[in-house]
Amino acid sequence: MPGLQIKGSTILLDRTKLKYPGDLLHEAGHIAVTEETIRPLLGSKEIDNSWPTDGEELAAILWSYAASCHLNLDLEVVFHPDGYKNEASWLIEQFNNKNYLALPLLEWMSLCKKEEFPIMRKWLR
Repeated sequence: MPGLQIKGSTILLDRTKLKYPGDLLHEAGHIAVTEETIRPLLGSKEIDNSWPTDGEELAAILWSYAASCHLNLDLEVVFHPDGYKNEASWLIEQFNNKNYLALPLLEWMSLCKKEEFPIMRKWLR
């Protein structure tokens, strides 16, 4: 994403290149849902080419939604039209209809409980 780079558990930000501030929250979601032992490798040549997996990508999207709710952000800030493979409006529609894709995965990661979502029990896996 322009203006953002993950290095371990840190997001490096170049404000001159950042196009969408909401992308910062999505990248934070990637760090949050990545296993603790793998986190230090993020952004390095040692990270497996399969990172993030499809499941981790979906989990980061849903984590971003929960964080948006927690911060009272307009969903369009994070789920902007130029992101999410042109499916941002579809994602917002799903969330507004309480169709929380990847919720079982966030539960499995012990980040939340289905009946309480989008409230998170913890923010970091």
